[in-house]
Amino acid sequence: MILIALGANIGSPAGAPAETLRAALRELPRQGIAVSAVSSFYASPAWPNSRDPAFVNAVAQIEMAAEPARLLMVLKQMERHFGRVTAERNAPRPLDLDIIDYNGRVERGPPILPHPRLHERGFVLIPLLEIAPEWHHPVSGASADTLIARLPPEARLITRLSGGAALEPE
Repeated sequence: MILIALGANIGSPAGAPAETLRAALRELPRQGIAVSAVSSFYASPAWPNSRDPAFVNAVAQIEMAAEPARLLMVLKQMERHFGRVTAERNAPRPLDLDIIDYNGRVERGPPILPHPRLHERGFVLIPLLEIAPEWHHPVSGASADTLIARLPPEARLITRLSGGAALEPE
């Protein structure tokens, strides 16, 4: 199972953050990446600066034949296409795409697999649980439920967006 996280908290050429995520999901198949499942959209506070705009987040299950490094390259190209420029770490961004898990591989990278901060991120774990309730962390073996229960309360402050269907037909 290959899982990617999507996030945005400022507009892009495609529109507001939710529209950007929808456009990115439509772009993935054009890049040879099949989308097999997408979570609902969730709102989460920006971190570390809570004064920044809130994020819209989702997780997608994808399929592709290429190696993780190729997927990472495609995702970074897509981020740039949607207006992301290299900036300070954790700065607001029009699109953020991260590989969360690549078929259970454990690799030092690039990319590092599984994502090294996955277990700390409610905005990833909660949407992941929605589409892959049977998933377990490739290193710890912990389920998404268990990892969510271990999060501090502030890391679980995400809200499912009403009308937040992630992928709609074109």
